[in-house]
Amino acid sequence: MTISILAFDEKSGAYGGAATTGSLCVGGWVLRGDAESGLSASQGSLPSTMWGKDVLNLMKTGTPADAAVQKVVGADAGRDERQLSALDPKGGTGAFTGANSIATAGARFAPGVVVAGNLLASDAVLDACLNSFQSSPGPLEARLLSALNAADTAGGDSRGLLSAALLVVGADRPPLSLRVDYSENPLKALAELHYRATTGDYGRWTKHVPTLNDPQRATPFEL
Repeated sequence: MTISILAFDEKSGAYGGAATTGSLCVGGWVLRGDAESGLSASQGSLPSTMWGKDVLNLMKTGTPADAAVQKVVGADAGRDERQLSALDPKGGTGAFTGANSIATAGARFAPGVVVAGNLLASDAVLDACLNSFQSSPGPLEARLLSALNAADTAGGDSRGLLSAALLVVGADRPPLSLRVDYSENPLKALAELHYRATTGDYGRWTKHVPTLNDPQRATPFEL
């Protein structure tokens, strides 16, 4: 399976996406975005990396996520093999699931959140992912990681999981782009990578680099 979640955190102003699959390199294939454009998740049995980029370009110019998805999908004769979800800078969402997507496939929506998946054990995987995100406490990235674990616990992929990824962006923070391209336990590996990337010297260093709202920030950092 591939399952992804895209969400806008109104409290922090950050946008986050997470994905996991029973194949390799889910981060490079599925997740894209930035604080000016929003986020996209392009997946499916024959995913298009162009879809992810094209929908971001439309949303950056002000096209709402649902309209952007429809425009990108409508121009591709191979759309039946693909799946796309999007989150625009205002928190709007959109999704498309191609007719030939391997069952169970579909999407779930809540305000500022979209979950999409294919090759799932059942519809319960989509529901578990969304419900966990909505009910989990803590910062955005912790809720996203919890959502992936809930999806796996609900049935996930009978093949098991091999890769996982997390992407969090915002105008007042540097991007957090984490990828586990291959692991026998990618969700555990992603959680460990997240811990290392947000604590210690590395975590402190990220508070000193430029951001969208402070592009010239250069506060000296000492180890």
